[in-house]
Order: sequence, then C-alpha cells, then structure tokens
Amino acid sequence: MIPYNRPFIGGKELSNIAQAVIKYGHISGDGVFTKRCQAWLQETLGCPRALLTHSCTAALEMAAILCDIQPGDEVIMPSYTFVSTANAFVLRGGVPVFVDIRPDTLNMDETLLEEAITPRTKAIVPVHYAGVPCAMDEINAIAKEYKLFVIEDAAQALLSKYKGRFLGTLGHMGTLSFHETKNIISGEGGALLLNDERFAERAEILWEKGTNRKKFFRGEVDKYTWVDVGSSFLPSEIIAAFLHAQLEMTETIINKRCRLFDLYYSLLEPLARKEKIGLPWVENALDRTCPSNGHIFYIVTASLEERSALIEHLKTNGIHAVFHYIPLHSSPAGKKFGRTSGDLNFTTDLSDRVLRLPLFYEMAEEEVHGVVDRINEFYEKSDSGVSRLV
Repeated sequence: MIPYNRPFIGGKELSNIAQAVIKYGHISGDGVFTKRCQAWLQETLGCPRALLTHSCTAALEMAAILCDIQPGDEVIMPSYTFVSTANAFVLRGGVPVFVDIRPDTLNMDETLLEEAITPRTKAIVPVHYAGVPCAMDEINAIAKEYKLFVIEDAAQALLSKYKGRFLGTLGHMGTLSFHETKNIISGEGGALLLNDERFAERAEILWEKGTNRKKFFRGEVDKYTWVDVGSSFLPSEIIAAFLHAQLEMTETIINKRCRLFDLYYSLLEPLARKEKIGLPWVENALDRTCPSNGHIFYIVTASLEERSALIEHLKTNGIHAVFHYIPLHSSPAGKKFGRTSGDLNFTTDLSDRVLRLPLFYEMAEEEVHGVVDRINEFYEKSDSGVSRLV
C-alpha cells in the first residue's frame, strides 16, 4: 500500500522528548524547546516574533482576536480552503466573504477583492494553497488602501517564498501548521507569526490565557493576573521537542519533497500534453521545477466522475489518493455563517476535479513511478480529456 501521507521521525525527535522529561523536567508549555522553536522561526523566516500554538487553527483564532473581529465584521477569504480559515473568525462573530480562486494557482483571485469589500470589511485572509504564493503585492496594496488587516494562512507554506520573502511574513500576521500531513510535523501544532510589532504584547497575553504571566517571569510585574481574553493556545513541551528536531531538518525534508514533485511532473507531463490531465502551476514553463516547498502534488481530471473512477482504480492497486476540498461556500455552515461575492465558478468546478497524489518524505522514487504507471494505465483505457490549467 502506498499511503497518501506517512508521518516520520527524522532523527532526534525521541531524544528531544526524553531531554524535556528527564533533563529539563518540564513538559507543559513554554519550556526550552518551545523557545528554541520560536527562535528558529524568527531567525529563519525573518519575522519579529513567533509564538508556537497547539495548531494552525489556534494561531488563526489568535489572529482574529488581535484584529478585534466583532459580530458582523467581514473577512474576505477563498472558499477553497480548510474549515479553520473561516471558523477562527466565525467564532468571534465575523462573516466570511468567499471569493473565487484563480484557475492556475488555485489561490484567491486578487482581482476580485475590491468588489468584495464593504464598509464592514475588516481583514483579508489569503491562503497559499499547496505552498504556492498568492499575489501578495496586489493583496497588500488593496488592504493598505482600504485599511484592512492581512492574515496569511500559510499552513501549507513553510519556507515557500514570494519575491524572495518567506510566506507568512508578508501580511500583518501569518499562521503555520505542523500537523502530521504537513512537510514539517509535530502531530498537531502550529505557529503565529507577528510581523507588526503593535500586536506583540497583546499576543503574548492571549497566548498565556489572558494573563500577564510573561511579564511576571521577566520581572516586569510583581505578580501576574487576568488582564484580557485569552485561551490555552500554547502546545506542550513534548510537541515542541518533537518539532525542534524536525525544524533542524527542514531543508533536507523540503528538498526531498521537491525532488519527488519534480519527478511526478516530468513523468506525468506526456499525459498532460495529450490533454488527459492538468498539472500543478509552475512559475516558469521552460523550467518546470517545484515552484514552492513540495507540499502537494495534484492532477486535475476531466470530471468528478473521472476523478472518482481514478481514485477507485488507484485504490484497487494499493495507492491512496485523495481530493481537496469541499468548497466552504456550498457547505451547510458556510451558507449559515458566510456569504459569497460574485460567482465562484472556478472553485466549484476545480474542487470536483483536483486529485492529490501520495507525497511524503520517506516516499521512494520507485513508488512515484508506480503511482504514475497506474495513472497511465487508467488513461490508456479512457478517451476523456481536459484542457490544461492556464
């Protein structure tokens, strides 16, 4: 069986956990490994402040509080994203406003933002799907003009860049995920990147359950107390210990995933030239190499029916491939809590046709060949076709 994803241990994860328990005697949050992970994120990404969280969902919830989202405030985002992107703002009474995606990158279409803005709009949440960057220059320019916050959902985008800068560091805030399905993992886990210093002090208070406990530890106050809303957003030290070992291997892990991405692309390109499938966006058509951090490799089929048949064919041959996502605007909660701006035709169409193929750090090149062989086998029996992504 070739799974869609397989969590892995890269080297020092278990040793780090043992150190947290035995050497440092601290397994609740904000210990030695939490601080090391935060320092790694700050130094590597170049952001002023990073706070580890127990999930990317928690990081988004913190961002919603920091933006002071109030009931009725609108937040523009793509419908083609995970539910956490919307839930974080709905929990504060916010209204998700769903816009369509671009057919090339599957990211929010920046040309649709201005028509989605109303007097109630408070923030824009670009989601960097598959680690491919949104058009951040245009998004930030619109946000600046209308005085809106920009919160990057960079859950899939660790070490992906936009014009030389790391994703998650281009908006007012960014959020990362270390869920076991991501490139760098800790089971569950995430981080909030604070790129605007005005949020730093309050973020620290929210992170510490609404108390000024960090000031107390720094000797800035003689006792700590409840001063604001907050929650238990920080992860345990066991999670941080596991994560730190992975962060030390980030370059190795992402390079391997990018090699697998490139191999998939080269092997499937003949099928795409025959217009049987669509392939992921690449920045330069003459240099078809991994455009981001190798997080996802997907193909686009001709129809929902074809995708379902291909999934079953692969499953029969011991290969697990999955689709991604059910659009939020068409979900029961999306209809209840949000609204759409314009037609979401690309979102509706592509969500029925995108198929994600197995891609994980320990995957062998022979397994990539095996997946592609089975895909070619499927299309040899089929005359269906699809226009390439443009």
